[in-house]
Amino acid sequence: MNVHFIAIGGSAMHNLAIALSRKGVHVTGSDDEIFEPSKTRLQKQGILPGQLGWDSARITSDLDAIILGMHAREDNPELLKANELNIPIFSYPEYLYEQSKDKIRVVIGGSHGKTTITSMLLHVVNELKMDVDYMVGAQLEGYDCMARLSESAKIMILEGDEYLSSPIDRRPKFHLYKPNIAIISGIAWDHINVFPTFENYVDQFDIFCSLIEKDGTLIYNEDDAEVKSLGQKYESTMRTVSYGVPTYEVTETGTRLFHEGMIYELRVFGEHNLQNLMGAMRIGEAIGISALEFLTAIQSFTGAGKRLQKVMEIGSFVMFKDFAHSPSKLKATTKAVKDQYKDRKVIACMELHTFSSLKKEFLPHYLNSMQMADEALVYYSPEVVAHKKLEPISKELVLEGFGGNVNVMNSTKEVLDFIQSKQWNNSVLLMMSSGNFDGIDYDQLGEEISKNL
Repeated sequence: MNVHFIAIGGSAMHNLAIALSRKGVHVTGSDDEIFEPSKTRLQKQGILPGQLGWDSARITSDLDAIILGMHAREDNPELLKANELNIPIFSYPEYLYEQSKDKIRVVIGGSHGKTTITSMLLHVVNELKMDVDYMVGAQLEGYDCMARLSESAKIMILEGDEYLSSPIDRRPKFHLYKPNIAIISGIAWDHINVFPTFENYVDQFDIFCSLIEKDGTLIYNEDDAEVKSLGQKYESTMRTVSYGVPTYEVTETGTRLFHEGMIYELRVFGEHNLQNLMGAMRIGEAIGISALEFLTAIQSFTGAGKRLQKVMEIGSFVMFKDFAHSPSKLKATTKAVKDQYKDRKVIACMELHTFSSLKKEFLPHYLNSMQMADEALVYYSPEVVAHKKLEPISKELVLEGFGGNVNVMNSTKEVLDFIQSKQWNNSVLLMMSSGNFDGIDYDQLGEEISKNL
C-alpha cells in the first residue's frame, strides 16, 4: 500500500501517518509548514517530507490513496493532480472508518469532555491489558503516537470531533465513523464560524445519533438538558444508557467515590471530571468491563494531558493548566478547582484564543463563567483577532461579556506582571487556554513563583 498525506503536519494527520507507517504502509506526505512536535515525530518515523511546500510531481498513479488534511485548500496542486489521476481521496475520519469498519467502533462525542473520557477509557483498557485500536485528538502522557491501527484489535476507540472533515468534505468528522457504541458528554455551542446557530449545532449531534449502527448503544449525560433530550428521542430505536454525577466526597488528595456499596479513592476531582468518569465507565460496561474492574483501575488515573493538569505544588501553592476556553468549560473547571480548594484563594487566568471566543457576538456567552474564582483575568491578543480577520474587540466589550469582575489584558507582559505581583501562599493559580498566552512557559512560571514563596 502507498498512501500520501496532503497536509501531513496536522495534529491528527501526523499521528495517523505514523500509525499507518508502523502498520507497514508506505507513507509519503507534504505540507507548507510543520511545527513541533509533529516535525520530530515524523522525522523519527522516517516520513518527514524532504522539503516544505506542495509539488504535484509527488502525486503518481502508483498511489493507492490520498489522505487530505483540513489545512490544505481546495485548489491545492497535489489535490488537483490526484483528481486528474482518479486516485481515491479520503479525509482522515473517512480513512479511519475504512480501517475500522470490521471492528466495534466506540465514538466519544460532545462539546467538552471528549479527551478526558477517551483518556480514562484508554487508561483502564491498558491497565486490563486489552487489545484496542484508537485515535485521540490530544497528546496524552505515556504515548508517542495518538493513533493505533492493527490487524489484531477488535475494538476501535475514536474521539469524535464535530468540526469539518476536510476542505472538500464539509461533514463533521464524527458523522463518518458510524459507531456501534456512542457517547455524548455535553452540548455547548462551539465552532460558530461553521455552525451559525445553536440549533444548527445541536442538529449535528442529532445526526450523529441517527448514524449509530443498528443494535448499537447510545450513552448520554442526563445532567445536560440538550443531551438528555437526544437520549430520550432515540431510546425507542436503540439501547440507551444514561449517566450523571456519582455520589462522592472531596478529599485532600482528590475524591472518594461511592458506587454499589464500594469506596474508591480517586486522584482526580471536580464534578465535571466525575461525570466524565461515569460516562467512561458506561462505555467500559458496553465493551465488557465491569464497573468494579473499571473503578478499581481508574484509581491510578491522574488526569488527561492539559485537562486540569498540575504544573506545580509546593507548600500551600498549587498551579494548574487546563485546555478550557469555551464558556461551559471555564465554568466547570473554575468551579472544580474552587470546590476542591475551598479555603484557598483561586486566581483564574484564561485566554480568548479560538475563532468563536474572539467573535464579538459570542462574548455575551461568557457571562459569569469565571465567577467561582476569587480573582479572574482574561487575556486576548488584538494581533490574533486581526490575523483571524475578525472585527476588532475592545477591553470594555470583553469586560461586559464576562459580566465585569475580571481583569482584561492585551499583552503577555501584563499577564506575567499581574501574576508576579500576587502573594501565592494558600492560593491556587489556574491557567486556562487552548494556546499559551502567546509565549508563557507554564513550568518556568511555576518555578519563578515558587522561589518567592
